[in-house]
Amino acid sequence: MKVSRRDFLASSSGAAGFLTAVGQTRRAAAASELDDSKFVREARYYKKLDGGRVRCMLCPHECEVADMERGTCSVRENRGGTYYTLVHSRPCSLAVDPIEKKPLFHFLPGSQAFSIATAGCNIECKFCQNWQISQFRPEDVRSVYYPPDKVVEEARRTRCASIAYTYSEPVVFYEYVYDTAVEGRKNGVRSVIISNGFINKEPVLELCKVLDAVKVDLKAFTEKFYRETCRGELKPVINALKWIKETGIWLELVVLIVPTLNDSKDEIKRMSEWVCKELGPEVPMHFSRFHPTYMIKNLPRTPTRTLETARKTAVAAGVQFAYVGNVWGHPYEHTYCPQCGELLIHRAGYRTTLTALEDGKCKKCQARIPGVWS
Repeated sequence: MKVSRRDFLASSSGAAGFLTAVGQTRRAAAASELDDSKFVREARYYKKLDGGRVRCMLCPHECEVADMERGTCSVRENRGGTYYTLVHSRPCSLAVDPIEKKPLFHFLPGSQAFSIATAGCNIECKFCQNWQISQFRPEDVRSVYYPPDKVVEEARRTRCASIAYTYSEPVVFYEYVYDTAVEGRKNGVRSVIISNGFINKEPVLELCKVLDAVKVDLKAFTEKFYRETCRGELKPVINALKWIKETGIWLELVVLIVPTLNDSKDEIKRMSEWVCKELGPEVPMHFSRFHPTYMIKNLPRTPTRTLETARKTAVAAGVQFAYVGNVWGHPYEHTYCPQCGELLIHRAGYRTTLTALEDGKCKKCQARIPGVWS
C-alpha cells in the first residue's frame, strides 16, 4: 500500500501517530514499493578485512560482518566487501515536536523541532518506548524517501528552528544525520540529536562539527544495568560524553529512573558527582518517570517521590539544573536561577514561558544562564 506524503505526515504528528504508522508493519506488508537503491550509501567508518569481511568502526560494538550479513544495528550491510547503510533518506517517522519534548530545556525554549527517525538501534533497552521501530530492520517498517534537502525544506515550511534526529538511534543512521545537518546549516536550520551516546570517538567528534546540541540518555551508572537491561556498556558512553563536552556543543542528559533497577540514592549521587566533575555543574540533568513497556511490564511507573529524591541528590552533588521529567505540572519542570532562585522559565507540559530570562541572563541578579537562547 502506498502512503501519500500528506497522509504520512498526518499519521505521524505525535508519538502515538508515528507508532501507529510504522509499528504494525512487517516485512510482507511493508516491503516498500519504493526503489530501495535510493536508500543505500556506502557507510562511513569501517575497515575492510580479509575474506570479504568488514569491521564497522562507528560504535563500540565494532561488528565484524561477513558478506551479505549485517551488524548489530540491522541497518548496515556488507555487500561484497563494501559496507553500506540501508537507511539514508529512509525515515519511518516525520513529526513536528516542541523542543521540550526531546527534552532539551536550555536550547531555544518554546521552539519547534522537525523530528525524523529511521529503523534500527545499536543497543536494546528492555524499556524502550519506541521498540516498534528501533528493534526492527528497515524493510520491516513502512518508510518514505526523504533526502536531506526535503527534510530541510519541510523544516523551514513548518517553521521549525531545528531538525531533531530522534525516536530510534541517530548513531545508526549517521550518514543521513550528517548530510541533513550540513544541508540544514546552509539554510539556517539547526540540528540536534537525541542519542544513547554509544558511539566511537572519531565519528562523534566529526558529527559534533555540524550539530548544535546533543541530548544523551544516560541509562544508569553501573555496567550491570547496561549489560543486563540494555545490551550495552557504560564505559563507552562515559567516554563519549566527555568527548562531546570537549567540543563545546550544548549538552543535556536524561536519566530514566526505573524502580529497583537504577533508582538507588548512592548510584544517583555517584552519577551526579561524576557529571559535575567531568562535564560541569551547568549540564542539565533530567530525571524522568518510567512507564511499563516493551519487556519490562512487571514494574510500576516511577513514584514522583523517587524522582524528587533523585533531583535533590543531584542538586546536593552540585548539579545546577536538575529536572523532574514525565510528571506534567511538577514545579521542578521549571528552570530556576542557580544564583538567586528566581523562576526563569515556566513550563506547563510543552507550553513554555520565559518569565525572568532575558538575553541569556537572569533579570533579577544578572547571572548568566548556560544554554542556547537565540
